Amino acid sequence: MTSQANANPVAAQEPDVEQVARYLASHPEFFENHADLVAELRLSHQSGNTVSLIERQVQVLREQNEGLKTRLLELVDVARDNDRLSDRVHRMTLDLLATDGSAALTDTLEDRLRNEFDADSISLFLTNIDENQQRESGILKLDANDELKALFEPAFSENKPQCGRLSAEQTAFLFREQAQAIESAAVVPLGDHAQAGLLAIGSREAKRFNNSMGTLFLCHLGELLLALLRQKGLG
Repeated sequence: MTSQANANPVAAQEPDVEQVARYLASHPEFFENHADLVAELRLSHQSGNTVSLIERQVQVLREQNEGLKTRLLELVDVARDNDRLSDRVHRMTLDLLATDGSAALTDTLEDRLRNEFDADSISLFLTNIDENQQRESGILKLDANDELKALFEPAFSENKPQCGRLSAEQTAFLFREQAQAIESAAVVPLGDHAQAGLLAIGSREAKRFNNSMGTLFLCHLGELLLALLRQKGLG
């Protein structure tokens, strides 16, 4: 006697959806050998209508093309911004190199950072500077004790610029009487782990400096500034 399960062997062997999907994934040439089926396939569209597989592929390719176009335009904008930044850095470097004396150096640095890079406040601290040099240059004395190192840990421990919104204590130390107006800032170590000092650049705009921004320019600025200061007997 034949059982009911054996009475319909075709139904028993019919593949499920997952098996079909696995088969098509492992046999991408399937529709090349069965091209007539492509035109028969129907997929739902966001409009509520059904479209053929070919129409859906065209739609997907068009969307991918738009995405690539948008990304390309974004990259072009970034490249232009980088070119403009490079030009400004180059001009500032030449101006700093042309200064005579520490006072002229710090004045030029502040002027360029304000006018070319939208800085609202600049403070320069050095660990090795005497009172006469402080009066002449306007540079502040930095006592790099453990408390200060903890306050500006990225600069001292991690040897990298710190960007973003600072605490009230940090802002007060760096910008003194201008502290209340500063909404974001960049703190740049001078020398390895800030052993020579700190450069602080403040902005009244909360989004001007943030912790996700690139810091390559700031690192280069710190290296350039320290080299120039040492040429003038500071740092």
